[in-house]
Formats: sequence, C-alpha cells, structure tokens
Amino acid sequence: MEAGIRTQMASVGSSPTSLTPDRGASASIADPRRAGEPVIFFDGVCGLCNRFIDFVIRHDQAGVFSFAPLQGETARQRLPEADVRDLTTVVLCDEQGIFRKSTAAARILIQLGGAWRVLGTALRLVPRPLRDAGYSVVARYRYAIFGKKDSCRMPTPAERARFLP
Repeated sequence: MEAGIRTQMASVGSSPTSLTPDRGASASIADPRRAGEPVIFFDGVCGLCNRFIDFVIRHDQAGVFSFAPLQGETARQRLPEADVRDLTTVVLCDEQGIFRKSTAAARILIQLGGAWRVLGTALRLVPRPLRDAGYSVVARYRYAIFGKKDSCRMPTPAERARFLP
C-alpha cells in the first residue's frame, strides 16, 4: 500500500461499501503518539462527543485509546486540514489509517471488545452510505440535543496521560 493512500479496512466486517482510500494522509500524520496506539479526535465542545469519550474511557479497561480534541494542537499536526475544520465527525487514527464518521465509531466499538465488538461488527454490516447518512443527521442536531460547551473537555487527573493537546 502506498504511504499516501490509506484504505479503511477492519479485520472484521469489511465490505466494498466500507472501503475508502484517504488520499493525502501521510504516514507521519497517521502515526499516533506511540506506534500502533489509536487516537480518537473529537469535537471538544460537543456534549454528545464528550459523552462518547466518557463512554470509551469507561469501557476501555486496557487503556488502548488516547484522545485529542479536533480544536487542539495534536489534530492540527496529525490530521489533514479538512478534518480539523469539520467538527461534525469523530476521527479515529490508528495503525491502519484515518477513519471518520460511522466507520470510526464502529472501529472504536470493535476495539473495545466484548459485547461492543458485536455491536460494532453489526454496524459495519450496514452499507457505509446508509450508516454515514444516519451519523450526519445526529451530527447536525447534536448541539441542539446534547448542548455545546464553552471550552474543550478537561480530563481528570487520572485521565490526563491519555489526552493529547
């Protein structure tokens, strides 16, 4: 695979509708803080996004994921500019590439394991255009339903090591 093209694939549930090359993503952008460590980039002022991060922290017993706000320095350094400007999606950056919207959410669930792996795998069976359409509807109304904070989420002292600037 060329360094400039990353293909969205999961070890479970890959289908032609879930494959999309991310053009322009270089290896330096896709590499998380430690080799192979997935980083979840999220809208730091979004109430729904912060609840999702809280959910992942609670269920990520192994401490696999790191987190960074899309408004932060790490996102500006590691993600394409379009991702930093588009605050309507969660972005997962792992050893296989950069994933957005429903594909990112499904991959996160799969990596959490247990019953969440089953849910993530089931989600991946739905064609990506349909998944992303549902994701976009929720993203459009997330501030109205879940609120918007004045500043990015502040990690607790116990969480601090998992959060990137």
